[in-house]
Amino acid sequence: MKYSNTLHSYWFLGITVTLLAINYLIIPVAGTYANLICLFLILTVGISHGSLDNLKGNKILKFYKIKNKVIFYLTYITLALLFTILWFLAPSLTLVIFLIIAAYHFGKEDCQLIDWTETHWKNLSEKIVKYKKFNSIFYLLKGSIIIIAPLCFHFEETLNIFKILFIDNSDFLNTLIYFDEKWIFTYALLIIFFMNIFFFTEAVSIILLNFFLSPLVAFTIYFCFLHSIRHSASLIKEIEINILKKKYKKQHFDIGIKGIKIFFKKALPLTAVTAILFLFSVYILTNYYVLDEAILKVIFIGLASLTFPHILLEYLIEKNEK
Repeated sequence: MKYSNTLHSYWFLGITVTLLAINYLIIPVAGTYANLICLFLILTVGISHGSLDNLKGNKILKFYKIKNKVIFYLTYITLALLFTILWFLAPSLTLVIFLIIAAYHFGKEDCQLIDWTETHWKNLSEKIVKYKKFNSIFYLLKGSIIIIAPLCFHFEETLNIFKILFIDNSDFLNTLIYFDEKWIFTYALLIIFFMNIFFFTEAVSIILLNFFLSPLVAFTIYFCFLHSIRHSASLIKEIEINILKKKYKKQHFDIGIKGIKIFFKKALPLTAVTAILFLFSVYILTNYYVLDEAILKVIFIGLASLTFPHILLEYLIEKNEK
């Protein structure tokens, strides 16, 4: 199966158009069942792209000459728990930190499998090489479209999600309301869309999703079918290089069935454990909140808690492999 960043963008646009057609012509996507579908997709397709973090953790342990693998798991879990605790202690601050980290993470990883030798990417690659010190800003702006779009098109609903996530700081909420009234989110989206001109297909897909669908549904489709599958493709490529000894000279490559099978086999344990923990958390929270609110809390706070150690792990690997 041939894979490239550009092809994935076209596939994602096709998925977007198909889902929007189903939503408006066959079955409207709304209500509790939509939230349950989002939870299912995130706990399967979405979570699986980080389920090989234990193998990456083994690399880090080797870099630092640590033999006890338990240390990695304890550190990873501790960081996730600390981020969760921080969310309850300072929800507004933690939300802002998470959104910034997530935007950078989405922007950076969505560029991971680009074949910079393709004509389409040549001008951008030259700019990235020339202005290398601004790469982090570029990644942050690229990924920010995921954050800004729901605030632009569904502000009240997004604000309500923030409140469900324990965001009750009046100054923070009033600032968001002020930005919305002054059209700042709209202007920001236009600027970010211009920054994403080389990723036109993806940017259009994300805007369409957020314009026509609820913030949770739009995020789930992006997170599962663009971000997660793309990251999983990079992991499958790495498996085929290291285990199956394939040689790739370009980012445009063929993913084999063997590589996919090995990926699913290795990803299943942590994916299953994480899914069980998330479902258990939803069950506990339904004793205090309605099901929709419990699902939103588990999805966003849970993902935020896992994202921090996941990104830190990626940073340490990148730093030590240079």
